Amino acid sequence: MPVRHNFLLRYERMKGSALRERFPQFEMDDSYDVMYDPETGLVDAAMANAVHIQLARGRGARIIENCPVKGVERATDGHIKVYTAKGVFKCRRLVVTPGAWFNEVLGSVGIHIPIYVTQEQVTYFATPNIKDFTKERFPIWVHHSNKNMFYGLPIHGNSGVKVALDASGPIVTGDTRTFEPDAITEQACRDYLQSIIPKALGPLLYTKTCLYTSPPDRHFILDTCAKTGWDDVIVFCGAGHAYKWASFLGKILTEMAVDGKTQYDISLFSLDREALTDPNWDPMLKSGSAMTIPGTFTKHTSKL
Repeated sequence: MPVRHNFLLRYERMKGSALRERFPQFEMDDSYDVMYDPETGLVDAAMANAVHIQLARGRGARIIENCPVKGVERATDGHIKVYTAKGVFKCRRLVVTPGAWFNEVLGSVGIHIPIYVTQEQVTYFATPNIKDFTKERFPIWVHHSNKNMFYGLPIHGNSGVKVALDASGPIVTGDTRTFEPDAITEQACRDYLQSIIPKALGPLLYTKTCLYTSPPDRHFILDTCAKTGWDDVIVFCGAGHAYKWASFLGKILTEMAVDGKTQYDISLFSLDREALTDPNWDPMLKSGSAMTIPGTFTKHTSKL
């Protein structure tokens, strides 16, 4: 609420019955408290990412795909050398956005922080009520319950309604993850739709897996590695929810790479914040009463 007030964002607060009047696809009663933002939308990440790459090529960037980074070291002239499967590259400043391989790549510059990589998934159902779930008639939605957080999108890019259980997947690594859907999570999504948005249900079209790379507080990491003597190495971690800000984050990273600083306050996302340096910090990877991950997972200790 304070964020919406501070940034003058429009929203309406209503009960479930009022939402149902506006969007009858939701079967909710007044036990639900709803916030509706009429200006929300969705980003076609695949299309937008392709456009970013093409624009970069148009400005002279060279895109090298499927090129694992093996290590980073300081050259004798003070520049940075990046060792990859396709050669050695040299630069004055380096931006690293390694995703699930965060610690593996940044270990070369003395960075190792508590990072949790989880395998997540999204499922698409072939609703027979297509007209009711187009972008013109159905909103993007997020449901914070006492236990979990479900979210979903209207039909876009295929004929299915998208639904997912956020931050529910197992701990993996970039190398041990699989691409196999979890049937229990698929059923949880089906059960959820049956109870809240039953007209969205239909045959399961497909499920796609992905990875979240999350710090314990699920905030971004956006900083230099100055604490380990590498102020010319800039690092970013998106915590599983960064793409909607990709253009803005790219601007910040570009400023840091070209000018050595940014005009924006990024102190909230520093490498030396408490969530990354306190070994007793409880990871908050879920919402509702399931905020903390199960205690059987090993806690990592920062080397900063």
